Amino acid sequence: MRIIDAHVHLYPPEVNLAPAVWAEAHGERHWATLCTRVRKNGQPVQGFPSVAELLRDMDAAGIERAVLLGWYWENHDTCVRQNRFYAECVRAHPDRLSAFATLHPAAGVEAVKDEIRRAVGEGLCGLGELSPHSQGVAIDDPVWREALVMAGELGLPVNLHVTEPQSKNYPGKIETPLGDFVRMAREFPATKFILAHWGARLPLDSELGSQARACANLFYDTAATPLIYGREVFRKMIDAVGAKRVLYGSDHPLNLYPENSDGPQIGALIDEIRGVGLSETELSAVAGGTADKILSRRS
Repeated sequence: MRIIDAHVHLYPPEVNLAPAVWAEAHGERHWATLCTRVRKNGQPVQGFPSVAELLRDMDAAGIERAVLLGWYWENHDTCVRQNRFYAECVRAHPDRLSAFATLHPAAGVEAVKDEIRRAVGEGLCGLGELSPHSQGVAIDDPVWREALVMAGELGLPVNLHVTEPQSKNYPGKIETPLGDFVRMAREFPATKFILAHWGARLPLDSELGSQARACANLFYDTAATPLIYGREVFRKMIDAVGAKRVLYGSDHPLNLYPENSDGPQIGALIDEIRGVGLSETELSAVAGGTADKILSRRS
């Protein structure tokens, strides 16, 4: 069974060296709030592995490929640096790493389109993890809409951050209205959207679920599952949309099991998925089959 982790974050060496200091110097306070804080038990929310450490951990977990996702940065220059770093990673390890580009609509339509073209030319194969809500951008913003049109034209899947509205409050939590994702899927049918964190279980929503289930261009990843949902979410979501619309994603290097581990373990979630009662066909699709088709730009 092929395992593709479709939701992994990685940062340039200068970020890893002193994350909070770097964030303050570069005006990325929202990222710092989410990613550099410490839990009540004293454990960091996440780690900051190097490329070599990520590859080592992938080998140990039996993960064939990782999809590196960007972040919804507050500044265009940070997006550009992230994209160049990911291009370096893909060039160095094309057999193990894929990467999505990030962007900020405030840079303007030409800068955003130029950055997408450059990223694609450097081997990046999607956009995300994006969050217009976190960046203070309306979903009808013309630059945002141009980016989504361009993604459809170029066959680039778009990973979007979705916050579970019923989750407890935490520092940096941003509301992401579920209706916005249905609207985007409908208005940009040529674009494949991957809604992170199960899309806050959008297909199960009493009001919007039927509309979401009807949008064949909406996909869902499993990122951060143990921190948000119980194991029953796998069966309920797969029954609602089918395994071919679900992608395994860990949200590495987030520590998904803080009660049991001192740090992130990239293979722990896939180990849990093996025990939730999926059929072999369903497990194969979730673990890597769905991601493989999307990354290969096949329906």
